[in-house]
Amino acid sequence: MPLLVYLDETGDHSLEIVDREFPIFALVMLVCDQTVYSEKIIPAVYRLKMDYFGHEGVILHSRDIRKAVNDFSFLLNPQKRLPFYQRINEIMAMDGYTLIASVIRKQMHKDRYGLLANNPYDLALTFAMERLLPLLEDRGEREVKIIAEARGKREDDQLHLSFLRILTEGTSYVPVDRFRNIKFQLLFKPKIMNIVGIQMADLAAYPIARFVLDPKKPNPAYGIIEKRFYRGKGLIRGLKVFP
Repeated sequence: MPLLVYLDETGDHSLEIVDREFPIFALVMLVCDQTVYSEKIIPAVYRLKMDYFGHEGVILHSRDIRKAVNDFSFLLNPQKRLPFYQRINEIMAMDGYTLIASVIRKQMHKDRYGLLANNPYDLALTFAMERLLPLLEDRGEREVKIIAEARGKREDDQLHLSFLRILTEGTSYVPVDRFRNIKFQLLFKPKIMNIVGIQMADLAAYPIARFVLDPKKPNPAYGIIEKRFYRGKGLIRGLKVFP
């Protein structure tokens, strides 16, 4: 069964202004078999939504959950917050999906390369694709759909251009011939479509970013999802931190 790849990010990818409190950009790919996704992951997420909201229309958004705002204002009550977090953790701990993440430490990147510093989104996507490719090759896949949340025409066009550049030119470490052996499709879907895979990628992105910022700080969510990182042959690992 073909694989599905869901893409989301956390942090600002601009180098012009770097937030001192969150000076990084993280891009996450959640890779899942179609059968596992439809028969296991989607039902688990929908049960959570029905149990807590009585309908499936709520979008699980990491920031709203952490801040306890909008649909998640009930999480201001500690007695309700803990059981909800436990349900989220149970979903994220499920087998059947793999994570690939690229984290760009923007200030370090800017300081090291100055005017030659590449766009963090371009870098993160390149690193992610360099890890997605061997995963697909190991599985014998010949085609894959990558689903990203639509951000606006300009942002989507920029991402699509970076994506096409990788497929037509290759990268410094992966020759273009290897990418040509697989049919890649990049699809943009609006938030209103309420896609579970994108929401799970979003839930994974922030704990990964916090881990990179401060590996010693308690981070229970990261402890759950780190088991899901791709581990390829040799030194290939699903988490890439740069520089």
